[in-house]
Amino acid sequence: MKKQAWHATILLPVFVPAVVVIFLLVLGTISNPDLAGELFATALSFITRTFGWFYMLSVAIFLVFVVLVALSRWGNIKLGPDHAEPQYSFPAWFAMLFSAGYGIALLFFGVAEPVLHYASPPQGAGATVDAAKQAMQIAFFHWGFHIWAIYGLVGLVLSYFAFRHGLPLSMRSALYPLVGDRIYGPIGHAVDVFAILGTLFGVATTLGLSVAQINAGINYLWPQIPVATWVQITAIALITAMALASVLAGMDKGVKRLSILNMVLAIILMTFVFVVGPTLFILETFLQNTGSYLNNIIERTFNLQAYVRGDWIGNWTLFIFGWTIAWAPFVGLFIAKISRGRTIRQFVFGVMLVPSLFTFLWFSIFGDTALYLIMNEGYHKLIDYVQADQAMALFKLYEQLPLSSLASLVTVFLIITFFVTSSDSGSLVIDSLSAGGRDDSPVWHRAFWAITEGVVASTLLLAGGLKALQAMAITTALPFAIIMLLAALGMWRALVIEGHTEVSLQSHMRRTRHGTEGGKGGWKARLAGLVRFPGRAEVSGFINSEVMHSMKHVQEELSKQGWEAKVTYDEDNVRAYLEVSRQDHVDFLYDIRLCEYLMPDFAYPELPPDESKSPHYYRAEVFLRRGGQSYDIYGYDSSQIIDDILSQFEKYLHFLHVTPGVLPWNMDEHDEMLQGGGASSEP
Repeated sequence: MKKQAWHATILLPVFVPAVVVIFLLVLGTISNPDLAGELFATALSFITRTFGWFYMLSVAIFLVFVVLVALSRWGNIKLGPDHAEPQYSFPAWFAMLFSAGYGIALLFFGVAEPVLHYASPPQGAGATVDAAKQAMQIAFFHWGFHIWAIYGLVGLVLSYFAFRHGLPLSMRSALYPLVGDRIYGPIGHAVDVFAILGTLFGVATTLGLSVAQINAGINYLWPQIPVATWVQITAIALITAMALASVLAGMDKGVKRLSILNMVLAIILMTFVFVVGPTLFILETFLQNTGSYLNNIIERTFNLQAYVRGDWIGNWTLFIFGWTIAWAPFVGLFIAKISRGRTIRQFVFGVMLVPSLFTFLWFSIFGDTALYLIMNEGYHKLIDYVQADQAMALFKLYEQLPLSSLASLVTVFLIITFFVTSSDSGSLVIDSLSAGGRDDSPVWHRAFWAITEGVVASTLLLAGGLKALQAMAITTALPFAIIMLLAALGMWRALVIEGHTEVSLQSHMRRTRHGTEGGKGGWKARLAGLVRFPGRAEVSGFINSEVMHSMKHVQEELSKQGWEAKVTYDEDNVRAYLEVSRQDHVDFLYDIRLCEYLMPDFAYPELPPDESKSPHYYRAEVFLRRGGQSYDIYGYDSSQIIDDILSQFEKYLHFLHVTPGVLPWNMDEHDEMLQGGGASSEP
């Protein structure tokens, strides 16, 4: 493997081109904002008309791919070693991925989009019952499964290759099954540069929308503060400073706590509107709209309005999907960072199903409440307010509800916390991409990207507001959509290889404790081993003596046959492992670890446990390159240990035989799978 390029903290072939492109864009836009705005508008029109079909087809492929993978036998594969456990609880995990995903978008579009579609639907007359149904179905379609399939694909690919195969946590790793070591050269650098640009402009789009809504909320609460670009840029500067403090605090202290706060505030607002709004109407429309969405999902997925060509599809569907694709490197990599230890099936359904249902409920509460007020309470002015300024939609809705000022104040605060979460999460992700997947970059590097996001968002606001933001999001999404298709192809190839691994390396115990097939001690010794719970000293001594002795015998014989093998004993973690290297192939690893478990209740069937003794017992468990195998060899004699080693080695050779030409994964002797969890692990 060519790893010398990864020794530096900053990966210059990625960092420098990305910074140069961003600098030239900012400089050109500031020097002539009007011309830049015209160019952005032209680019937006050209791409939506020429490549709209490609965006829609790509998103459909992403959705089908992730669902099929989750439903297949590959769905049981863990994103990490087989023994890995999730790092975060499900509520904390969902809060972080939701906050990073599109919390700001829901606040901005939750009322505005249904109202605008109701007034001007893509088909038929506006301000009718049919238009209301269309409005909600379109909102569900824009923010439902397709959005999270885009995020889920990127997150799935990154977490699979990073945590299961030891590759860098970077977009380039997705292409490893297709191009091999060339991911460490210009091809990989280019992929990560596009990922950085897509992430940066996706974040900038979100920040631009959020400050527009913050400005609208502040103006609503304090009319003396105008709705103006300078106010929005000032807000970007102030909140970027807050994001900078959060990003310097790190993932757990900053992002996790803010994400949980976001979810709590969002649920409070939802509950408030649900209770004081038309509750029964919300419940009925939620069910009806969800059913309509599921019934029409295929037709809407491929509907490009080819026979009635207009600007609607570009301003709405293609913009939202393009924005999401541009945003996907950030959200996907962020989701990957927090998803280690989950199975593919858990990941896909957790990422797609739960956020989508939450989104449907959000639009039903806010969007259907707005439509109810228009259709049943005569609040037709809401349409005029929203058409004049989309950012005002939510605050104008509150005017018809009790405690409107308090709800508006909480909303402004929530937008700010979503802003901070998106900015600091994006900074951490871009920082990781520009450092080659590392997360130990210097503080100034993370601070640089947090500040750059604010500068780019401010620049795009100067160059034309929402249209400029739309144009950059869709433009940067085009090359990244191609990268995502290649990533899906690479993961499919890797999963096929994983299937060979499952068949050829599936572990089982060919010999049990003393007494298998005429072994020493017979069945009585085997029974004694089953009901005995050894202490740390006994198992440690067994690993240091019997296991090491057996491994050295195998090492000597392999060396005689011309195979490179070494045996290592880790005294601190009480581990012995045999590693066999073969050029151009993944290494064979047979690892015995001391694992600690709580004493089970059935260990004391008659008497209460003796509190003076340790409440734990220990096992000598087998770990392979792919993780823990969940069986114990304590009590084996030397011949049985050697037999188990050879059994696993035989399956390893069979794996190499059935996967000819497979390139080796980037696993070195210091990767997480080899060094993690060595001392003990309770179930």
